[in-house]
Amino acid sequence: MRLTRSTAAPPPLAGGNRSLRGSICTAILLALLLVLAGCGAEYPQSTINPHSDFAEIIHSLYVSIFWWTMLILAVVWVLLTYVVVKYRRKSEDEQPRQIRGHLGLEIGWTVGPALIVIAIAIPSIQAVFATQRPVSEDAMEVHVTGHQFWWEFHYPEQGITTANELWLPVDQPVNLRLHSNDVIHSFWVPKLGGKRDANPVPAVREGQDPKYNWLYFTPLQTGVFMGQCAEFCGQSHALMAMRVVVDTEEGFQDWVDRWFRSEGADFPTEAADFPSEGADSPSQALAEVAEYAAEYGNGAGDLDGSGVPVVATGNEVLPVQAASTHDDDPLVARGREVFLGSTCIACHAVQGTSAQGVIGPNLTLFGARHTLGAGIMENNRENLIRWIKDPMGMKAAVAMPGVDYPGGNWPATGLSDDEVEAIAVYLLSLK
Repeated sequence: MRLTRSTAAPPPLAGGNRSLRGSICTAILLALLLVLAGCGAEYPQSTINPHSDFAEIIHSLYVSIFWWTMLILAVVWVLLTYVVVKYRRKSEDEQPRQIRGHLGLEIGWTVGPALIVIAIAIPSIQAVFATQRPVSEDAMEVHVTGHQFWWEFHYPEQGITTANELWLPVDQPVNLRLHSNDVIHSFWVPKLGGKRDANPVPAVREGQDPKYNWLYFTPLQTGVFMGQCAEFCGQSHALMAMRVVVDTEEGFQDWVDRWFRSEGADFPTEAADFPSEGADSPSQALAEVAEYAAEYGNGAGDLDGSGVPVVATGNEVLPVQAASTHDDDPLVARGREVFLGSTCIACHAVQGTSAQGVIGPNLTLFGARHTLGAGIMENNRENLIRWIKDPMGMKAAVAMPGVDYPGGNWPATGLSDDEVEAIAVYLLSLK
């Protein structure tokens, strides 16, 4: 008798199929749980939670395009399922129907996508024009300047210049004029509006105005909204964040009043001329510091003979308001003395004092800010001491010098630990 080997495949095990299907279903459920877990948080830079008219336009466009794509996806899946089921191979001996061409289908899948693109393009173009025009003639104007690696905000109507935290009143139209002091940056607060580049303003011919980018919107809800530079600008680009504080009209006015320390106080409305904006080298800036300190001292003095403390701004002599909320604290007083007597004032300004620098961030109301270093850490005593001592260790490529090393073209500060702590306490008292 001759034995032959059977070539027939053994029947599949029913239990194995059930186990495989169960594993697949479990994997799908776990994947869905992971996906759904991302839907429960309040992300600080989400584009799908609008809080301004600008953001609502973008969100509405996004939602409409989303539902268009879902409709297209549904149609494609229905047609695909129909074709797979209807034209599937029914037996091993049957040859499927061979289709060499179909003019109607070819016209349909050419005209159909073209109509879909047009349907998406029309609201997209409308949204572009709607977000490019000024929101109102009486809108509040703010000049936004990008620096490596921080943001400067100047309010020409209020005479305020601050850094890294933009305060706005709710339901008040705002026009942001954007430009850069060095390289290309991009201003982006996702919950309030789309990103807009801040370009370096080039030299222009006489009689021509420089070209700025503008961003127009009206905040619709109060809150604190996170923003970010959205254009790669150097080594610390990822650490160039900002906060936009949208407050009530009364809250915003209180912030303005606190800036000047008393209602109706007479202060300069533009950045002071000391040090001059051209003082971008240590020799020139430090020479101006020495000349200024020799003439006016390291703080305020009775320079007009009236007995009222005054300070010179480079253009005129103006009354000084209390710059600190803890003037009776000896450590605050010591910090103020060290700060105003050091080279800090070559770059930084504090309203109501002889510190009127224009190169670095304005530190008025610094203690009321949520973060320091342009949003990279909480604004507290420990972090501020570390920042003053070793700014480059916390944020690479900054121009600020440390205690033991220069920064950019600036020499090391040479401050002692006690002096650094006193300055930190003083700055945190500015609220």
